[in-house]
This record gives sequence, C-alpha cells and structure tokens, in this order.
Amino acid sequence: MGSIDMIQKPHAVCIPAPAQGHINPMLNLAKLLHHRGFHVTFVNTEYNHSRLLRSRGPSSLDGLPSFRFRTIPDGLPPSDAADVTQDIPALCQSTSKLCLPYFRDLLQRLNEESAASGSPPVSCVVSDGMMTFTLDAAEAIGVPEVLFWTASACGFMGYVQYRSLVDKGLTPLKDASYLTNGYLDTTIDWIPGMRNIRLRDLPSFLRTTDKDDLMIDFCLRETERAKRASAIVFNTFDRLEHEVLDALKAMFPPIYTLGPLHLLTKQLPDNDTKSIGSNLWKEDLGCLEWLDSKQPGSVVYVNFGSITVMSPAQLVEFAWGLANSDQAFLWVIRPDLVVGDTAILPPDFLAATRERSLLASWCPQERVLSHSAVGGFLTHCGWNSMIESITAGVPVVCWPFFGEQQTNCRYSCQEWGIGMEIDSNVKRDEVSRQVRELMEGERGKEMKRKAMEWKEMAREATRPSESSCLNLDEVIDKVLLSPRRD
Repeated sequence: MGSIDMIQKPHAVCIPAPAQGHINPMLNLAKLLHHRGFHVTFVNTEYNHSRLLRSRGPSSLDGLPSFRFRTIPDGLPPSDAADVTQDIPALCQSTSKLCLPYFRDLLQRLNEESAASGSPPVSCVVSDGMMTFTLDAAEAIGVPEVLFWTASACGFMGYVQYRSLVDKGLTPLKDASYLTNGYLDTTIDWIPGMRNIRLRDLPSFLRTTDKDDLMIDFCLRETERAKRASAIVFNTFDRLEHEVLDALKAMFPPIYTLGPLHLLTKQLPDNDTKSIGSNLWKEDLGCLEWLDSKQPGSVVYVNFGSITVMSPAQLVEFAWGLANSDQAFLWVIRPDLVVGDTAILPPDFLAATRERSLLASWCPQERVLSHSAVGGFLTHCGWNSMIESITAGVPVVCWPFFGEQQTNCRYSCQEWGIGMEIDSNVKRDEVSRQVRELMEGERGKEMKRKAMEWKEMAREATRPSESSCLNLDEVIDKVLLSPRRD
C-alpha cells in the first residue's frame, strides 16, 4: 500500500466507558470499522488496561499496526483491589470532570505521530454515550463524533425523561418512605413511544431523596449533550424497539440501530482482530465442557453481570432457591459479587447440588448462552446480557439491580414476552418457583417460543442488505467519512 493510500485511510478513535459492559460492545463496533478499512485506536483507562493484560496475557493488547490500544487516566485515586469494578457514580463523576484534557492531549499526540510517521490522522471519534466530554475534543479538531449508547433504546429514553421527572417534581423523592409506600407504582403515561410504564420501571437513579444527587445530575447532563453528536448508535435492532426508536428519532440527531453487534462481528472473516478480546476477568472455559455433558435445554445459566453486588443473605436465598428448584445450573460468581465480602456459599448447599451444578468465576457468556444445553437465564438484565439472550433464543428470569436494568426487565416481561421478574427482596421460594416455571412450566414454554421468534428477527436484522447492516453502511458513509458539519 503506497503512502498516499495510508494518508487517505480513515482513523477512528473508539473510547468506551470504563466498565466491562461498555468495553465489549465498543470493541465489537471497533472490529467492524477496522474490517471496513478504518485505522482504529481503542482507548481504555489505565486501570482497565492493566486488568486486561492480567486477564488475557501481557502481549494481548499489542494490537496490529492498524488496530492500536492507548490509555488515559480515569481520574480516580489508585485502587488497592486488583480485579473489581470501580464505583460507578465515582467513575461517572471523575471521567466527566477530569478526563477531557487527557483525551484532548491523546488526539493531539495521535495527529503529531501521524505527521511524523505517515499513519493516518484522526478523522472521527466513536465515544460511549456516557463520555460526552469527548464531544469537546472532537469539535476542537473538527472531526465528526458518533455517540454509542450501550444501553437499550428504551433504557436511553428513560434517562432522557429525567429532565421532565425533575421538572414535574416526581424526583428526587420527598423522603425514604416513598420507596416502599407504593409511590414507585405511579404510572407515567406521557413518555413518547412507551406504554404502561411505572416510575419503578424507569432507570433506578431517580429513587433518591437527595436534590443534589450525582447520578441524576450526570444523566441530565449526558442526555442533553448527546444532541451535539453527529449521530447516535444503539446495539439493538429496529423490530425489537421500533416504537421507542421512532420517538427518539424525533428528538435527537440521526439515530441508527447496529445490533446485535456480536452477530455482525461473528460474520467477519477469521483475521487478526479475532484474537483481540475484552474480558476483564479470566474466563473459565471448563464450563463449556461441562455443558457438553448435559441434555439440550436442561441447564439454567445464572450470571448477574460485571457490576451487580448483593448481600450475603441474598446470595444464600439465591443458592437455596436454585437448590430447591431441582434444576441443573451453571452459576457465575464473580470475586466481587458480595458487598465487601467473599462470596461464601453454605456447605450443605454445595453438597446438595454437587451432582447437578457448576460454579465458575467468569465465562464466555455469548458461547454459553448459545450452547444447546442452556434452557434459561437468571439475569440482572444488563443490556449485553439481554441482547445476547434474545439472540440465542433463551428466555429469562429477571432480577434487575440498577440503572436501566429495571426498564429492560419491564420490556422483557411485558413487551417481548420472554421474561418473569423476581422481587428485589429475593426469597428462596420465589426463586425456586420461577426457575422451575422457566424450565418446565407452561409459561416457560410460551416464553421460549417468543424468545425463538426474537432470535430469528435478530438474525434477520444482521443479514446483508437488512436493517442493521444497511445502518452500519450509512453511519460509515454519511457520518464517519463525511467532514464535520456544524
């Protein structure tokens, strides 16, 4: 390739929010851009970069000449704990207040290197929707920026409503009794594209009594600033969330659905980026062999994602609920799943379930969900988990933890027909009843049927010349490759 071609190659700087559930989909999008001829610089925080090297090996982020990794500080003080997800409100605060100069300097350095070495200068930025400080940096060097909201479209719409909820006096709550007195069951009937939504179904940061709440303030600011983006993209597909998407399109810059992204990256040829992974914990691949020994559709997969934490008492209720359900289960228990403690399971639980259970510390979730032995998923309803479950045709039992997981749960149960919800105050009898229903009951069979319908629609959306593929073409041609228009 001649040097003149090198200069013309587009250069995308991709920057996820520094949490596992944001890094994975951004890496998928970065690989798709790389396959389409982009030079890619992928920006992690220093903290997560060192975690990735620990989990995947010291040379795992050497990258390729045209797919490089760089870092910026996250602004938080150094942590003693090696493998824990940092405090999310603290991260949101520090990145929005402190990261802009580091990111601006990085863009400048990349352009200086380009002048010196002939590598392509930065031509566009693809940033997480929670990192809108990057808009200032992209505008400063005159390149377009696409915001990638890794939440569902319905979850994003929930955040967009925070301004109205504050203006109408619905949040912050008057006092703590409002959390338990039925107030959260108030129906909100004025959100465009959303039906039958209650206050409790909207992203959970509104459940505060603090008028200066950091997360409400953060959501107000980030959703407002999103209007400055050249475009906004979501890891969803049109048919799954069409009503909310139509409503959002009337309120924001161009909006594109590119999902399920992991189905698009699966279609890429076996190339050098295949080996670039993003798991911050070491994966336990033994669980796939264990699943190979199980009957089709016989195993409940249990994973509460990378951020959810629970009390020791809740852990024990889940444990006995799973034991009493009489189902086989694969349970991922992260090192930091229990608040301020190691996850310790009762010895008699371990004895009672030894023959039909496997406990793992982390696993390749996409491969687990698409394994024929998995028949149901007990989940926290994070968006990556939901879209991977839908794509695999696996119905869910929902235990949403925070953020827009509440909204995803509501949609799974009410709109998509693939889920049932466990009360946040988890009790073993309810866990065992719902898990049994999921795996053996009539309602479980109906949910499985719906999940298989959605699976087919997800696959259809990612076929060549269907919606998500066409949208990717359009984002590249009309937004990322076009000069910025202000």
